[in-house]
Amino acid sequence: MGENYLAPRGIRSPMNSGDSYDINFCFPVRDLENERLKLTPFIPSKHLDALFTIPSPSYDCLRWGPFVTSNQFNTTLIEGRIQPSQGCVLFAIYDKTKASETGNPDGSLAGVIGLCDTSIAHLRAEVACVMISPLFQRTHVTTNAVGLLLHYALDLPSEGGLGLRRMTWKANPLNAASIKVAERMGFVKEGILRWDRVLPDGKDSGGNGRDRRTGDPRPDALGRDTVVLGLCWDEWEDFARVRVDEAMARPAA
Repeated sequence: MGENYLAPRGIRSPMNSGDSYDINFCFPVRDLENERLKLTPFIPSKHLDALFTIPSPSYDCLRWGPFVTSNQFNTTLIEGRIQPSQGCVLFAIYDKTKASETGNPDGSLAGVIGLCDTSIAHLRAEVACVMISPLFQRTHVTTNAVGLLLHYALDLPSEGGLGLRRMTWKANPLNAASIKVAERMGFVKEGILRWDRVLPDGKDSGGNGRDRRTGDPRPDALGRDTVVLGLCWDEWEDFARVRVDEAMARPAA
C-alpha cells in the first residue's frame, strides 16, 4: 500500500536531497490513501514550495506561525521540531478528486497533517500539525485525512496499522472547529491543561486571555490553555472505527 520511507537512524540527509531525505520517524512510514485522498511523507524538496502556492490556514489558534515564507516554515517547524524528533512525522495531503483538473494522478496539494509525541514503548501518538488550506476546508479532505491517520495508528499490525493503544488530540480552547472535528472522529474530551503553553514572543493571538504576573520571565509571551481529547484502542474497536469509516464514506464535497 505505497512506498516505505524508513531511513537509517542517526543519518540526517540535507533538506533538498530528494528521495534520500531522512524522515527520522520511530515507526515505518508509508503512503496512506483511499479513493479520495493520499497522505505521503512530507519531503521539503518535493512539497515545501508547493505548499506555499496555496492559501494558508489561519494561525490564530496555533501555537506557532504565521509563516510568511517557506524557508521560515521549514526552519521553525520542519528542521526545528519535526525532523529532529523520532516521535514526529509530517504528511502532505493530496486531494485525489482533483486529479482530472490538475493532470496529476495524486490531485491537488491540500495541506499537511502529522503525528507527534509518538512512543513505541507506550504505544501512543498525538494527531498534530493539522493545517488544511481554506480551499479544502469544509470538504471531505479533513475527515479523510484524519481517518487515514487513525487507521494507520490504531489498526493492528495484522491489519496494516501500528497497533497503538492511544491517540491524543490537543487543541486551543478557542479553536472550536478543531475540537468539533476530533469529537466527530470519536475522540473524547478528557480535560483542560491550564497555562499549558508559552506562545512565541510577539504572537498576539491564541492566548488564554489572562494576565501574567509581575516579574514573569517571559512578559511578552502569551499563555495558552490546551483541551486534551483521547481515543483509545478499545473505543476504536467498539465504535470509533465504524464512525470514522462512515464519515469518510459520505459524498465528497
